[in-house]
Amino acid sequence: MESLTLEQYRKMVDKVLEFKRLNGDLPEYAVVEGCRIDKREYIDMIERVNKFFLQMGRNPGSVDITPLDDVPTVEILI
Repeated sequence: MESLTLEQYRKMVDKVLEFKRLNGDLPEYAVVEGCRIDKREYIDMIERVNKFFLQMGRNPGSVDITPLDDVPTVEILI
């Protein structure tokens, strides 16, 4: 999985925020349709979407999952 639809992204953010509300800290990773996205990648995604929204005044159609420091971003969970 290289990107998320806006719907998948919103569900992921809702789950991350719910986890933070219940536990007081962000989860180490998020799982979207069986794919694991590490904390630093989902934080980067949230920052990029917020920046896009502020600059363009609308939400993006999809959100790319970009690797940081050439480390694989997504790990498929069995």
